[in-house]
Amino acid sequence: MSLPPSIQKLSSSDDAAVDEVCKTYGISREQFQQLQRRSEAAKSTAYCPYSNFRVGATLLSIDDKNSYISGANVENASYPVGTCAERVALGKAVTEGHRRFRALAVSTDITPPASPCGMCRQFIREFSDLHMPIFMFDKDNDFVVMKLEAVRYPAATNIGMFGF
Repeated sequence: MSLPPSIQKLSSSDDAAVDEVCKTYGISREQFQQLQRRSEAAKSTAYCPYSNFRVGATLLSIDDKNSYISGANVENASYPVGTCAERVALGKAVTEGHRRFRALAVSTDITPPASPCGMCRQFIREFSDLHMPIFMFDKDNDFVVMKLEAVRYPAATNIGMFGF
């Protein structure tokens, strides 16, 4: 599997690339490193006995002095019942009172890195603006970064579209 030509994979060990990404998305190097480390660590809490496909996700909250909230995928023998790491992290964050996020990191054990599924993208959209960066880390900690607006998916809705 490979990435489309328009998407560039970057190395977490390339200081210049990381600095440029941090500047572009308005986060500090420390925040970037925390997102990477915490999403990587969250993978170890995944419950994935059927696929062995571990995913960890970490959100950086704007609401509460830049809190980090992590989650991991939770599978079920009935496949559609499982929950992706991104939705676990968001659900945890929302139930803890967080509603606005600066960034999301997702870590997997594959290369290239995996991006959030359509259901997760819709869930992310509920609580994030289209400019929030999503950092996707692969097994080697190389990464791809995209804004939600750049990730193509069917017309996602958000609460503002309903006029309340």
